[in-house]
Amino acid sequence: MAAHFALFTITITLLIAVAVAEIRSTQIRSDSRSTIPFDEFGYTHMGRLNLTVTDISFSAQKTPLSQLGFFLCTLDAWVHVLEQLQEGEIHCPLESNLMQKVFTFDQLEPSTREFSTSFIVPDANQFTLAFANCMPNLEVSMNVHSVMYNFNPKTGELDFLSTGKTALPVIYLLFFIVYVLLGAVWIYTLYRKRLTVYKVHFFMLAVLILKALDLLCEAEDKSYIKRTGTAHGWDVLFYIFSFLKGITLFTLIVLIGTGWSFVKPYLQDKEKKVLMIVIPLQVVANVAQVVIDETGPFGESSYTWKQVFLLVDIVCCCAVLFPIMWSIKNLREAAKTDGKAAVNLMKLTLFRQYYIIVVCYIYFTRVVVYGLEIITSYRYQWTSVVAAELATLAFYVFTGYNFRPKVHNPYFAIDDEEEEAASEALKLEDEFEL
Repeated sequence: MAAHFALFTITITLLIAVAVAEIRSTQIRSDSRSTIPFDEFGYTHMGRLNLTVTDISFSAQKTPLSQLGFFLCTLDAWVHVLEQLQEGEIHCPLESNLMQKVFTFDQLEPSTREFSTSFIVPDANQFTLAFANCMPNLEVSMNVHSVMYNFNPKTGELDFLSTGKTALPVIYLLFFIVYVLLGAVWIYTLYRKRLTVYKVHFFMLAVLILKALDLLCEAEDKSYIKRTGTAHGWDVLFYIFSFLKGITLFTLIVLIGTGWSFVKPYLQDKEKKVLMIVIPLQVVANVAQVVIDETGPFGESSYTWKQVFLLVDIVCCCAVLFPIMWSIKNLREAAKTDGKAAVNLMKLTLFRQYYIIVVCYIYFTRVVVYGLEIITSYRYQWTSVVAAELATLAFYVFTGYNFRPKVHNPYFAIDDEEEEAASEALKLEDEFEL
């Protein structure tokens, strides 16, 4: 039962893993798991796997080596293997004809503690590289170096990105260009409306710049991995700008939600507390993301860090909504006392729209995009990235357009009919509860 539970856990991990692709080295120390997954890759018909394993050792001297080995499998095949194990048709995944056996340890040369092999993947599909240990309580130690790639016979080049991710460098570069143009438009807007520019508008420009730099570094990161299998340091720059972009974006949402700079020149204590919560949580979220990326989808601690990242991200997303709700409440109360119903109705409508857009943005990028990653074929994994980036771009454009610098006099002339209509509308607002 314990072995079957471990295999079921591996199946769940396969479902939530996203295909990654790069040269990866993993150290296994005194591991007794029945199945140890290493990496996942979307292969074409010209797929290859180079596997090098060194410093192999076991906790027991006399070990049937045929019960230990590496294999490739698809998710569908793994589900059928689980059924075979439960029904007693086989006692080890290596016995199933649904597995693509890469190397079993009975092929080791006598007194040899290492091997190197190259495996031609026969079918185009998304495969997971895993190690099977069918000896209960046997602890295995080894160093595993895996290289997964697709070969392009027309150009003679190797592609180290999974087939569903191979378009990512171009996609990120295109979005980088879009954000550069968006930044240029924003700078021009700030120059033209410089008399009505507030501090928050410069902060919005900083968010745009960091987002563009984040996309540029990610494009270079994926480009180097595609061509060489390693990021050559671009991943470090990507993590830095991704960290800064995440913190500044959530801070911007909080600042706009409070009306800082363009509605009031200060932050209340409760609004400062929200920032004091969001910023440290974003630090934790980015640390979790780095650990997940560097250890791979099947690292020993990757599952725990994924849960940490998910929890922290949810808390941050909920926290940034509170300032917007407070602003809506304050505007509704002010409308009853200051006699400027029309002006307050305009502000209230804007903040309510912003609240809805923030909720939609959070839901789409955290739920819908995740669903796309799961249901989309491995050949089209890039679609979830495009969907997330388009949603982010739409959110940036909406925020910039609605909170752009503009000449607006809150004391402009309003006739009695407009003021009365606004007052009636505000009475109806009492029925709106967040």
